[in-house]
Amino acid sequence: MRLNQYRILWILVFFDLPTETKKERQIASKFRKSILQDGFSMFQFSIYLRHCSSRENADVHIKRVKNILPAKGHIGIMTITDKQFGMMELFHGKTEKTLPSTPQQLELF
Repeated sequence: MRLNQYRILWILVFFDLPTETKKERQIASKFRKSILQDGFSMFQFSIYLRHCSSRENADVHIKRVKNILPAKGHIGIMTITDKQFGMMELFHGKTEKTLPSTPQQLELF
């Protein structure tokens, strides 16, 4: 099956974790470090994203995030297609920014 903008997915993980105590800060930091180790990149302070070449690949990473969810806080996981991601408009103040580049895909015939 050929890769295209409708089959390639982006996973967005957004969270709001408590950080009032030292223990809560440690838990939040551990969660953040764990998703970074799984290949997610920071998009905004509490929004991380990861490019996946297929639904199956996305399901693996979603399962990994679900396995490390902290006991407290609000966490959202959303998948969007590469086409939808490409339609996003980003701004830094009033200046338009370019979207993060899509990782290169190797296609074998």
